[in-house]
Amino acid sequence: MPEHTRQASMAALGLLFFSFLMFTMPFFAFFGVQRIVRDCFDIDGFVYIGWSVLAVVVTVNAIILAYAYKAYHEPEYDDEGNEITPEHLVNVEKPPCFLRKFSPDGKHFIAFSADQTSLEVYLYNGPSAAGDILDGICGEYIPNRNDGKTYEVRSKVFERFFKPKFSINVCQSIEQLNRECSLFSDDGRYVIIGSAAYIPDDLRPHFYQIYTNNEAVCPNPRSPLEDYSLHLVDLYAGRLCDTRQFKVDKIFLSHNQGLYLYKDILAVLSVQHQLIHIFQILDGMFLDVRKIGRFCFEDDSYFINSVYPTERPFRDTPINSLKHRLLVFLYKRAKAISDQCQHPYELRKFYQCFENFRSLRLWKMQLLDENHLLIKYASEEVVTLKSNEPNSQPSFFVIYNMSEGKVLAVYDNMSKDLLGLFENFCDSFRNAGIHTESQFTCSPSNNLYARLIQQRFKQTIVSAKFGGKTEATKRLLAQLPISAQSYSSSPYLDLSLFSYDDKWVSGLERPKACGEHPIRFYARDSGLLKYRIYAGVLGKTVPPTARRLVAFTFHPTDPFAISVQRTNAEYIVNFHIHHTSS
Repeated sequence: MPEHTRQASMAALGLLFFSFLMFTMPFFAFFGVQRIVRDCFDIDGFVYIGWSVLAVVVTVNAIILAYAYKAYHEPEYDDEGNEITPEHLVNVEKPPCFLRKFSPDGKHFIAFSADQTSLEVYLYNGPSAAGDILDGICGEYIPNRNDGKTYEVRSKVFERFFKPKFSINVCQSIEQLNRECSLFSDDGRYVIIGSAAYIPDDLRPHFYQIYTNNEAVCPNPRSPLEDYSLHLVDLYAGRLCDTRQFKVDKIFLSHNQGLYLYKDILAVLSVQHQLIHIFQILDGMFLDVRKIGRFCFEDDSYFINSVYPTERPFRDTPINSLKHRLLVFLYKRAKAISDQCQHPYELRKFYQCFENFRSLRLWKMQLLDENHLLIKYASEEVVTLKSNEPNSQPSFFVIYNMSEGKVLAVYDNMSKDLLGLFENFCDSFRNAGIHTESQFTCSPSNNLYARLIQQRFKQTIVSAKFGGKTEATKRLLAQLPISAQSYSSSPYLDLSLFSYDDKWVSGLERPKACGEHPIRFYARDSGLLKYRIYAGVLGKTVPPTARRLVAFTFHPTDPFAISVQRTNAEYIVNFHIHHTSS
């Protein structure tokens, strides 16, 4: 008999058995208790009926509880009839380091040393590397205990999956690596990591080091200045290839917000100096291509210096080159609309808002391809983190062609046109297909289920109090620009293959709230439960005031995932693998 048929037959027999009990046992309970109460205790009247009814209620509830207990402890099977037995390793012992992520080809895993000065490179040995020490272990998870077999597995499983390859000292002096910053090259050979060092109060920089041009922002305690370095590391050779320093600056390194890698082109946004540095990675070196901000082309400085040979850039009277191109585009668009409508309203509106446009500052950016940038402008209060709700403030998106030095389009953060482009061409914003030919990253533009999730999210905002279509557009466009390499390509997060609650885990590699119950993954084609992921430590009580976050790192292709749970200052590492005990 096929496995599916046997399972269905057993389920049907169990249902018939408990249905039979439900129809028969209450009668036995009613008349049996009635006879006992009347014959043995000589009770009659209301009490006589009450005891009989109570017996029926207790019997029915007992049958329901028995059925629920049987269903809860019944093993679950996949589409082929195999019992679902994913292994969950709790509180794995690891070297003293901060785990980061897999390389795009899945062959290497990187981590940062405990003092955040070195990059540690591990070779990944495959999803079955720990099969021998897991042999004979049953159950869905290995508990956090120190008995013989359990302790052996927890202490040895990391070295089975990951073999140390290199430990590369990167930082010097007082700089520390940012644990949430890493960008891999397309071939997986190089990785770019960032470090920063606070500037001591007794070594305050010179005025003209802080204000290098007339667009430089004013630093504040929420956005302090630091010294930054970007390091290019060769994972194959285990050596530091090149380093670029950015002194007295503000670059958002966390989650790669301030830098973007597209193929071999690296863009770095200096928020403090309002510059976009463009580099090319060639043979393990950072090559200067251009700087966009005060100037857009290399020869622009020659013309400025010929007119103002001794003038400090901070005291420049001209509008900086990139801002000037933005203002020109807005003026030409307003004039074209006014000419078409034969009414000066748009032109007057431009003049009215001119100072607001001029006061805009670079906030975020991303590369759309080798030549095009998506730049986000906002007020200085937003850029310097003074605003408590930055995404509710007005902002503008600019599409800029670097090679031609031309602004191609400008949208505000309430633009329906930009939202339509984002929804229909989401992969172009995510640059999803750069690293892998087989594209697993699902988005609203290539996946029906991802689109439905986004539409539900949009409808929730529209229907909410103080919501509406404009607010929904703002919330969705707040995702732009998208940080580089921030989405997982694991097929186990593909919404066309599996259904799961994206509140607890998603393709976006960001910490999520940690739930009390396991995350269930169901097959799209059959609706059957395929596997579960336990994000926390089972059986461990957590203070109600503690904020529990969990970050998932999935292998690009294999059934292997790492979850790092943070409860206040405590970190717990769990491994999630597929293992069937023999």
